[in-house]
Amino acid sequence: MEKTEPQATADLVDEHGEALASIPVQLRSFGRFRRFAGPAVTVKCFEDNALLKKTLSEHPDPQGRVLVVDGGGSLRSALVGDLIAAIAVDRGWAGIVVHGCIRDSVAIDGLEIGIKALGTNPRKSTKTGAGTVDAPVEIGGVVITPGQVLHSDEDGIVVLP
Repeated sequence: MEKTEPQATADLVDEHGEALASIPVQLRSFGRFRRFAGPAVTVKCFEDNALLKKTLSEHPDPQGRVLVVDGGGSLRSALVGDLIAAIAVDRGWAGIVVHGCIRDSVAIDGLEIGIKALGTNPRKSTKTGAGTVDAPVEIGGVVITPGQVLHSDEDGIVVLP
């Protein structure tokens, strides 16, 4: 798959207007890349990251894609740590959006990937594998469907129609 070049989200909003969805949740940036873009692959999991890790590790075509994780907004445990983020880097994912927490933020900030998350928590998640992959997810009232192109930068995240 050809890599999607990130575009400024403000410019995309100016160009597309109300046809463009803008995620209103205020997410923090982690990783070396503050801007990333690509088609969405979705995972819904709550305080359990086994399915997320499996998706990053085993997706048949991860190059240039963005993993969008609906973690239910939980701040009680981290869904992504440095080892999981390193898998994403090694496999060529463009970025990860987590409606939940990460951990190992200093190590992640050294990795060549863009990650947006609500915040950090050092507590590990459970590992039962519960959740769903490749189904629409909702973050802040915005529904993200697998394959929709997502752009993330310093101003926020937009999802192309």
